[in-house]
Amino acid sequence: MVLVAAAALLLVIVATVLRVRSRIASPEGTATYRTLHAASTAARHLRDGLTPEAAERAARDLRPLLGVEAVAMGDAGGVLAWEGSAEHHRGAFAEHVPTVLAGGRTVRLDDRKVSCDDPDCLIRAAILAPVVSDNRVVAVLASYHRGSTSDLVHATEAVADWIATQIDIAELGRERGRVMEAELRALRAQISPHFIYNSLAAIASFVRTDPERARDLILEFADFTRYSFRSTGPLVPLADELVNIERYLALEEARFGDRMSVSLRVAPEVLGVRVPSFAIQPLVENAVQHGIEAATGVGSILIEAYDLGTEAEIAIEDDGAGAEPERIRAVLAGDEGGDHIGMANVDARLRQTFGDEYGLVVETAVGAGTRVSFRVPKYHPGVE
Repeated sequence: MVLVAAAALLLVIVATVLRVRSRIASPEGTATYRTLHAASTAARHLRDGLTPEAAERAARDLRPLLGVEAVAMGDAGGVLAWEGSAEHHRGAFAEHVPTVLAGGRTVRLDDRKVSCDDPDCLIRAAILAPVVSDNRVVAVLASYHRGSTSDLVHATEAVADWIATQIDIAELGRERGRVMEAELRALRAQISPHFIYNSLAAIASFVRTDPERARDLILEFADFTRYSFRSTGPLVPLADELVNIERYLALEEARFGDRMSVSLRVAPEVLGVRVPSFAIQPLVENAVQHGIEAATGVGSILIEAYDLGTEAEIAIEDDGAGAEPERIRAVLAGDEGGDHIGMANVDARLRQTFGDEYGLVVETAVGAGTRVSFRVPKYHPGVE
């Protein structure tokens, strides 16, 4: 019975696969698949913009898509790529590029303008379409073929528009990176002055009574500021961030003394997980402000990092004054800055880096303390 059931299941699977293959194998389905595959592959090459290397790789996928003898791309700097036969027309293409860049319109060249001395050359016509990005003609796409039909003109223009879209997407990616870097610089500039005065005052209080501790605190302060202002990539190991948090807390413990109680619970397996640079310290600083400064007695702070399989979760919890949930929502929405320094910035950078589902989660109520947590994927495309 088991063998019969297995055989029946196998027949069902084979029949299903054959039906799927028959649908894909239809002329329309095959053409659609090849078009989508070529566009998808070329898009990966253009993710960093229309560089000569990217143009050459993309042209190899776009020529079969257009079904022409050759495809060329050029910009104000000259020819970016030539893919296909009859490369001896490359020089003539370079001469036509400035005309399209200046006019911003598609140019059709017949056999009188695409002539050559090679009797075996199959190219008899060319279509040069402008690539328009941000209302500027930034490049030219050319189709070289045995003739030029209206369909080929429309296809070349459509591909040129598609290339423009990829350039826009690449620019958005670069702009997002610049915005994130600017936000990080602003965050560092915003946080550093907040505790510099208090840290130096705490250090000064130990200069005469405990010179050795004052010396250690000066070194902690120097290492903290050096780390804060160093040039790093967008992501750093969690271990590095935690070391810097320990420096920060050492300075704050010198200030608050016995009024401050800090606990760390970190799973060793998540120490190598990469998190946005300077993402934890602002949250710890908020916990110090609202959990220690606002407390009449001893204030407690708990820093945790858990392993969640494909993700890691980092949480900072204090038993301080807490806040109205509506106010926190306003802070994260950017409608209120308040004294929750950097929280909105950290939330935005987490979402920009990993996606909206990876923003901050804030649990709080007046008089009930605050717990701020976030998750990060352990494996991310932007992480080496």
